[in-house]
Amino acid sequence: MSEPLIQLQGVSRIYDLGRVQVAALQEVDLTVEPGEFLAIVGPSGSGKSTLMNIVGCLDRPTAGTYTLAGTPVAELNDDGLARLRSRTIGFVFQSYNLLPRTSALENVATPLLYQGLSRKDRLARARAALERLGLGDRVDHVPTELSGGQQQRVAIARALVTEPALLLADEPTGNLDSASGADVMTILRELNAAGRTIVMITHDSDVASSARRQVHVRDGRLVA
Repeated sequence: MSEPLIQLQGVSRIYDLGRVQVAALQEVDLTVEPGEFLAIVGPSGSGKSTLMNIVGCLDRPTAGTYTLAGTPVAELNDDGLARLRSRTIGFVFQSYNLLPRTSALENVATPLLYQGLSRKDRLARARAALERLGLGDRVDHVPTELSGGQQQRVAIARALVTEPALLLADEPTGNLDSASGADVMTILRELNAAGRTIVMITHDSDVASSARRQVHVRDGRLVA
């Protein structure tokens, strides 16, 4: 059997606010196998965003161990963590996070700057990613010329262009109308069916139902 892509064991995250310590996560155990589509579900303040930040190597646990793609995260310095993150994870955010005065093509090509590819190769891969998501006729448009659903598809193309092992989606339909949201969820299901591992953070049980597996977070703990 292949090793887990994600393995958290006894992970806690405590924020020290001076006189007060806040336990955002408490002794979380979580394993995600390659090819899974997992939804992490919970209301605002439950700890799901803290869990996403740790899974995404944007934050470090206070206690416990996290292994990503066979690499113990605690053993990495900040540069090593950044390299692992850029090589292994593609991020999709609720607010798209696109560069505002930059074409869809250049937005998608941006993550490839750190991979040593020529500009020609970067743009060719970005174009292919956009065409894969049905945006071949929008490559020269800037974000303000695109609908919300189209902007999120550009963001998904940008997340996929480096061929990451993991797609980490944080409330990917949060800013979209229901039709555009359903379109994005169809794309995520198709990507998962093609073998992509997806971890999605959401507060919406309807959105979570698209995933093959769900875990629920409440008061910093995983609950059934």
